[in-house]
Amino acid sequence: MKTVNILLNTINDVKAFVNVVTKYDFDVDLISGRYAVDAKSIMGIFSLDLSKVIRVEIHSDDCQKLLDEIKPYIQ
Repeated sequence: MKTVNILLNTINDVKAFVNVVTKYDFDVDLISGRYAVDAKSIMGIFSLDLSKVIRVEIHSDDCQKLLDEIKPYIQ
């Protein structure tokens, strides 16, 4: 499992992030405080406090391509 922190500033950032994550077969979770949502769920992401940094948990050891694609959002 790999963990990184991201910041999604706009609605377009959220849509682009979900479009990237849904291309991958492994699970990706977003953690904000005590809440955890599926990173492939746009509605789940909008239930989080997007003004704060969000922790991403990638449940795969082979996730370098995903990390490269979400690099603009990594803090």
